[in-house]
Amino acid sequence: MMRRQVLSLAVLLLVQRGALCAAEKARADEVRFNRDVRPILSENCFACHGFDASAREAGLRLDTRAGATSAQAGAAAVVAGDSGKSQLIARIMSSDDDQVMPPPHSNKRLTADEKETLRRWIDQGAVYEAHWSLALPRRPVLPPISWTDHPIDRFIQARLDQEKLAPSPLADAATLIRRTSLDLTGLPPTLAEVDSFLEASAIDAEAAYHDLVDRLLRSPHYGERWGRWWLDQARYADSNGYSIDAPRQIWKYRDWVIEALNADMPFNQFTIEQLAGDLLPGAAESQKVATGFHRNTQINEEGGIDKEQFRIDGIFDRVATTGTVWLGLTVGCAQCHDHKFDPIEQREFYGLFAFFNSQDEPAMKVFGPGVDVDRLTAEFAEAERQAHAYVASRASELATWESGLTPEMKSGLSPEIEMILALPPERRTGEQTRTLFAAGFGEDPSFRRLHDRLWELDEALNRPVTTLVMAELPQPRKTTVLINGDFTRPGEEVAPGTPAALHPFPPPSGRPTRLDLARWIVSPQNPLTARVIVNRIWQQYFGRGIVETENDFGLQGAAPSHPELLDWLAVEFMERQWSLKEMHRLIITSHTYRQRSADRPELRDADPRNYWLGRQQRIRLDAEIIRDVGLAASGLLSPRLGGPPVYPPIPAGVMSQGQVAREWTVSPGADKNRRGLYTFAYRASPPPFLNVFDAPDGVSCCTRRIRSNTPLQALTLMNDAAFMEFAVALEQIIKKDGLETAFRRCLARSPEADELAVLKRLDALTAARTLLNLDETVTRD
Repeated sequence: MMRRQVLSLAVLLLVQRGALCAAEKARADEVRFNRDVRPILSENCFACHGFDASAREAGLRLDTRAGATSAQAGAAAVVAGDSGKSQLIARIMSSDDDQVMPPPHSNKRLTADEKETLRRWIDQGAVYEAHWSLALPRRPVLPPISWTDHPIDRFIQARLDQEKLAPSPLADAATLIRRTSLDLTGLPPTLAEVDSFLEASAIDAEAAYHDLVDRLLRSPHYGERWGRWWLDQARYADSNGYSIDAPRQIWKYRDWVIEALNADMPFNQFTIEQLAGDLLPGAAESQKVATGFHRNTQINEEGGIDKEQFRIDGIFDRVATTGTVWLGLTVGCAQCHDHKFDPIEQREFYGLFAFFNSQDEPAMKVFGPGVDVDRLTAEFAEAERQAHAYVASRASELATWESGLTPEMKSGLSPEIEMILALPPERRTGEQTRTLFAAGFGEDPSFRRLHDRLWELDEALNRPVTTLVMAELPQPRKTTVLINGDFTRPGEEVAPGTPAALHPFPPPSGRPTRLDLARWIVSPQNPLTARVIVNRIWQQYFGRGIVETENDFGLQGAAPSHPELLDWLAVEFMERQWSLKEMHRLIITSHTYRQRSADRPELRDADPRNYWLGRQQRIRLDAEIIRDVGLAASGLLSPRLGGPPVYPPIPAGVMSQGQVAREWTVSPGADKNRRGLYTFAYRASPPPFLNVFDAPDGVSCCTRRIRSNTPLQALTLMNDAAFMEFAVALEQIIKKDGLETAFRRCLARSPEADELAVLKRLDALTAARTLLNLDETVTRD
């Protein structure tokens, strides 16, 4: 009896295993629309048979099931379950140039595998799926991975298991502290920090690492590092752009970003204040400063231009940038016609346009926290009244003094006083009369107290820093569709609104505003914003986003490499109250982040581009951080936060390359050694070291920096005036503290014996220049 039960169980297990094998084979054979079919149609067919009705050929639409299966001239492109009767298959298989699709003039060709995929998809029922990015993210179940409790590692390991790959071991302690310091603060660790971390890691590596992460997230330099990440997307620079490219003052917005990130302002609030801070009830000065995000557009100051054209161009930029930064969609493609791939109508583009069409664009005085402007204004008015009354009480003395002035005496007075004297007394303003009195009776103690206080109050109220902000007009402008995007061809009127393909836009009580739009963007019902932002954060840590096309989550964009992980992170981001610091902590405490970056033969063969993250990624540092590393290693870095932009040494003649030659006076003292983030950046002629190392130009939104590799980079590190100063300072460190100390200041690790031997054959300055020029120095390992 027992033997019969054992045999029955064995048979049952064999049957179950066979069923599982059959199920796995069925899944492997199943053609999925989003994974397998949509990329083929999107690349080859949607331009002529997609969402844009104005460009649709033969009335055929292939981006929806209804369109693909509807009869055209008595035949359907897709007959679900029967590829033999489907015109789509007949046309892609045709050898007739007049019949084959895609047509020869399109220069597109389907491969044999792509044709077979389409045929199998139709035979399997031609099932369409909604695009993954337009579905609300849901928290997936964590994969059952035994060796780790970290959610990120469980998702990554599950995918590695499918590829029969293992993760790499943890990086050594010196690599970890340099990697994490550069990623969180943009600065290398000091030798004392390295030594302390190595000592703590030898006792309890896990506790030491978590303490390191907490300390770096508290650092004020965290806001500088991640502020630069955000300023790329905000297309920040210090000039107006176009050919004149005059300087502008908007650095208060840059400082607002740094302060907001250091305070871990929730990202939903961070968004609302930048898009509509001026519309918040009782808007604070800082919330108005935040609206500088959309004042980073270029301003054309050339003569003879049509100002309305460039005002409209600025709004086009604001709509496209909003779509890119928060939605990850190429919204700007619907400016002239319906989007050719994504479900965004031209009319919907102008619905978004309407939110940004009714603003004034002032320069706002920034007084800073704790300044009671109303009190100062009232005090100024009272002091001015008293001064005028005092001067009026001594009018006869003033007239006597004036009548006694000889031509020689008048010629010795300032041009301002001479101008006032030239006016009849009855035509002088009160301020001019007071200024004249100060020239004649400035030693009067009573008047001098009033005069000095007025000067102080005038300095506080009328000469503060200004910054560019947004301000709503009392009466909104009329918005229309612009035919073919031409500002001279208005079409139908449109109201502010959002694309229907996304989550509903809640109807406000009155006309929708930018504040309504901002709240819609960060609504928990928005399927895109949380995904887009966590993907961009991920990209900073691994060199590539989970969605590789980080600026395009639409139909033409890449599918996520780890879709469940992306959704898990998006939900986690929202549930952790949109805390950016919490997301940083979550990612960088994972094994996936902390593993070695060294390549392995099995990874090179199975995953040459490291999509499955079996190792970390070596990443060339951003331009500004390369400068910061040089400053820190040489001991010259000025760590002061915020303030006006500075002017470090740059090659002679650079600022004469544009239409207007600009002055570039090197900042005195420590200011020339401030972080690269604070370097004054002209859009038309940026400092060469920023340009050479691929910093964005501030003309348009940058969501991912390119990383080129050119000889100019090595030449800059060797010969640029600023880097020569770093090398001279590092030379002194070599002479005082030795080569090994200088080496560790650059790389955080101790040199190998053969490395030290090579360096010792060089003189101190050449060794310093060599250390600053090492690939490892400008790379985050």
